[in-house]
Order: sequence, then C-alpha cells, then structure tokens
Amino acid sequence: MGTLNHFSFGWLTPVLSYAMACVGAALGLRCTLRGLAATGATRRNWLLTAAAAIGSGIWTMHFVAMFGFAVDGTELRYNVPLTVLSLLVAVLVTGLGLTVVCYGRHRGLSLLGGGVTTGVGVAAMHYLGMAAVRMHGGLRYDAGTVALSVLVAVGAATAALWAAVTVRNVYAAAVASLGMGLAVSCMHYIGMAAVHVQLDPARTGLGGVSPMEFVFPLAVGLGSFLFLASAFVALSPTAQERAGDLAAGEPGVGEFPVPAAAPADDMPADPYGVDPYRHDPYGHDRAA
Repeated sequence: MGTLNHFSFGWLTPVLSYAMACVGAALGLRCTLRGLAATGATRRNWLLTAAAAIGSGIWTMHFVAMFGFAVDGTELRYNVPLTVLSLLVAVLVTGLGLTVVCYGRHRGLSLLGGGVTTGVGVAAMHYLGMAAVRMHGGLRYDAGTVALSVLVAVGAATAALWAAVTVRNVYAAAVASLGMGLAVSCMHYIGMAAVHVQLDPARTGLGGVSPMEFVFPLAVGLGSFLFLASAFVALSPTAQERAGDLAAGEPGVGEFPVPAAAPADDMPADPYGVDPYRHDPYGHDRAA
C-alpha cells in the first residue's frame, strides 16, 4: 500500500486551487448575469463564456491541487488525451447545466435537472483526471466516499446554478463565488480521500508526461485567462449601467457630437480681394 500525501507543498496548493475555483465562479456568475439580460446570439455567447469560465476554474482547481498530491515510492505522470478530455467534460457539462437553467420554463425543475447534470459531470471530470494519472501501481476507491463526493458535487453545482440565475448584487455574487469555490474544493478533497494506492513492484515504463511538461503550462494558461477575463468583464458596464448613464444624460460611445466644419461665410475675407496682385508688398496700389 502506497503512502499518500495530499499536501506535499503545504498549504500552497490548496490555497491556490481554491483561488482558481473562486475566480472561475465569479467570472461565470458575472457572465451569466450578462446573458440573462441579453437575448438571441448575445445571450448564447455570454452563456458559453460563463461555461468556459466555470468549467476552466473547476478543472484548474483540480490540477493545481493535484500538484500537491504525491505517492511515496513512485513517480506521477499524466495521460494527455484523458487530461484534455477532463477539461472538455468540465466545460460541456457546465454549459449544459446553464442552458437547462436559463432556458427552462420551470425554475425548480430546471435547477434540479441542471444541478444533477452539472454535478455528475464535475465528478466525472474529477475521476477522469484521476484516471489520467500514471504511476507504478494502481488506484482503488472507497465506494461510500466516492458517492459522498458525487453528492457534494451535485449540491455545489445546484447552488452555483441557483446563484448564477438569482444573484444580482455584485457583493452577493462575490460571497456566492467564495462559497462555490469552497464547495468545489471540498468535493475534490473528499474524492481524494477515497483514493487508495497499491504499488506495483514491477517497474515498467509509465508513459504520459510529467506535470511540469503539460499540466502546469495548461493550468497557468487557463488561470491567466480567468484573471484577465474577470478584469475585463468586471470593468465593462452592464446593460443596466449603460441605461443608467443614458438616463442621467451621460453620452455613450458613439454619441459624442462631432464638430461641424465652419461654413464658407465664416472664412476671413482676402485682404487683397480676388486679385492677389492688386497690392504690392510695400502697400502701393498698383492700379493707381
């Protein structure tokens, strides 16, 4: 039995992973709010952005936390296709849940359906990410703890979707994103508590890539996307804010008056008339 260490870097990885989950949740809430205030293709685009934000935040949280995961006696590597698939699953199921909630006619049933779908998908992302791990041994899971992690994922997803379509105040959204990040982090570590490792004495090739070769650059790239997109969306005004500016008489973009060209009548007259040679440089009248 391999000895597991979930905090090989101390509190650095849990804190960073929690921050990633919170940033993704905050950006997703903000984008969902924009989508609910829009219609047509604009709503669809905002919801796609929200799904990418929340899904990327959950995935980044998982793999940043996995940097602190170590097993004594074996190296850890990752299968690239399964790792990428886990990211796609996180984004797709989040998008599906947002679509069900935002376009559903019955709020309660939509929240339940979207929460279950998204929660099971987030759990699938977690365990796909674990299936991508390559080590000199095998992973076993405690069934009861796995079931508990799935229930936590469903509860967290339902709460996240409820907040996405209900919360309107910026401060309330910030509190909701902190709660969502905590719920996702709890789900991850409950799932990791279900893991048991049986080491294999036969040292065969592991395959895959090391975390620093692939997972770390991808996590840094997604984290940078989340922070930059959060700053952009937070600084850009909402439709209500733009409407408030217009009601207050402040011109919006494209509404500033353009100064017109001065009319020809306002042009100063030629002091010499139409004939520039009427006067010489010394003020003598040539006609005289």
